[in-house]
Amino acid sequence: MEEKKNPAYSRTDTTKVNLTDDEWKKTLPKDVYEIARQKGTEWAFTGKYWNSKEKGTYYCAACGNPLFVSDTKFESGCGWPSFYQPISKTSVIYTPDNTHGMTRTEVQCGRCKAHLGHVFDDGPPPTGLRYCINSVILDFEKAQDAEKKFKEKE
Repeated sequence: MEEKKNPAYSRTDTTKVNLTDDEWKKTLPKDVYEIARQKGTEWAFTGKYWNSKEKGTYYCAACGNPLFVSDTKFESGCGWPSFYQPISKTSVIYTPDNTHGMTRTEVQCGRCKAHLGHVFDDGPPPTGLRYCINSVILDFEKAQDAEKKFKEKE
């Protein structure tokens, strides 16, 4: 099966992405679409990044927006990748979520509004926050890969 090209994906473009649900459905892999657009959740302790200790940067798998750096990742025991702070104030947006009989704060990508997960106030210092994020919606670039690309451009 031919891989679909995602015209919205860029790790450098900061313009907002506004695609229709049909466009997202045609563009994203099924598992990413389910999380990003349908607000799904992967099973705890099953995602590829929940226990990762590699150094690097985490991006939105739907649009490429930089979200978190590994220096802010910590072991929370919840079964999903947990971070105490996003890369910047505009990396993510917050939406009240009162589904499933709970009062929570949803975390969405600041560029394309993809569902990422939720934020809770039981994290470590310095923020006291725990961004509980689905692995499926994350792309990861190892720190050494980023450095290598930078040096190749020189």
